[in-house]
Amino acid sequence: MLYRGIQTRSLFTTATRLSTTGGTYQVFDRSIKLKQRERAATNEESGMVEYIRDEVARRTIERLAFLKNNFTSTMDFGCNSGNLAKQLCEVNPDDDFRWKDDKALVKSKIQKLYMVDSSESMLYKNQGGKADHEMNIERIVTDEEQYSHPKLTQPDQFDLIVSNLSLHWVNDLPSVFSKLYNSLKPNSCFVGSIFGGDTLFELRTSLQLAEQERNGGISPRVSPFVGSADVGSLMQKAGFQMLTIDVEEIVVDYPDVFALMTDLQLMGESNSNLSTPPKLSKDMLLALQPIYYALHADPKTGHLPATFRFVFMIGWKPGQNFPEPAKRGSGTVKLGDALEQS
Repeated sequence: MLYRGIQTRSLFTTATRLSTTGGTYQVFDRSIKLKQRERAATNEESGMVEYIRDEVARRTIERLAFLKNNFTSTMDFGCNSGNLAKQLCEVNPDDDFRWKDDKALVKSKIQKLYMVDSSESMLYKNQGGKADHEMNIERIVTDEEQYSHPKLTQPDQFDLIVSNLSLHWVNDLPSVFSKLYNSLKPNSCFVGSIFGGDTLFELRTSLQLAEQERNGGISPRVSPFVGSADVGSLMQKAGFQMLTIDVEEIVVDYPDVFALMTDLQLMGESNSNLSTPPKLSKDMLLALQPIYYALHADPKTGHLPATFRFVFMIGWKPGQNFPEPAKRGSGTVKLGDALEQS
C-alpha cells in the first residue's frame, strides 16, 4: 500500500440560525452509486482506505463525549462499514488517556445501535468483528434517501442519530433532514458530517485544465458539495434548533494522482452524477499528472495533496423545558463593555 500522509486543520466554528427555501434536485444517480459501493465493499483492498472515515468517526466521538444525554437507542445513518462502532471498540495502546476516556464514555451510553446503510455488502463488511461482540448492534439495509424501513418511519424512536460522510450522495437533503428530525425523540440530537465546500479542489482544477487542454472543454467529473451555510439553513428548516456547524479539513498526501483516484474508487466515492461525462482516456490521464504536480505538489517531498473538507453539524429536537434563545434586544450588557472587562 502506498504511503498516505495526513495533515489536519480546523477552519472555523459558527452557530447558524438561517432559513432557506429548498427544492428537490436530481443530481446523483443513486443506482450507480449503490453499484459502486457494492463493488468497493467486496474488494479486499477496500479495508486499507478507511482512513478518512475512521478519522471522522474519531472526531464525532469527541463531540459525543460532551453530550450529557443517555443514548438508549442510537442510529448510525449511512454507516458505511461501521466506522463509528469500530472506533468505539478498537484498542490502541498509543491512544492518549483523553481519547480512551471519551471512547469508553460514549460506548457505555449506547445500549442499542442501529446501523443503517443502502449497501448490504458495505453494511455487513465487518460483521462478526470486535464491535459485534462488545455492542448490541442491529443492521438495517434500506435506501437512505427513501427512508422507508418501518423502524425509520416510526416517530420519536432514537435518543441520538449519527451520520458520517453519506449525506453528500443524497439528492433530497431537505426531505431527509425532516425525516431524521421526525425519528428523534424530543430533547435529543443529530450529530453528522458531510463532505463540503472545496473538497478535492486540487483534483477538480487539475481535471478541468487537463480536459480543456486535450478536449477543448470541461465536464463535471467531481461531484458538487454543499456549503456550510446551506447545511445550517436546511437543518433549521427541518425543525432542528441550537445548531452548531464546524468546518474542518484533512489534507492527505499521495505519491501520485493515480493513487488518489484508486483510493477514491476503493472507498466507493467515484462520480455518480446523472450527467455522467465520458470515461477518462489514457491521453487525459497522461495530461492530468503533470498539471496536478505543477499546481499543487509539495516542493520538498513531491507528494500531491488532496483536501477533504468536512461540515460537522449538531442539531437538537426541542422538547419539554428545552432552552430558548433570548429575544433580540433583551441584552443588558454592551459587547464593547464586556470586551473591555475581559
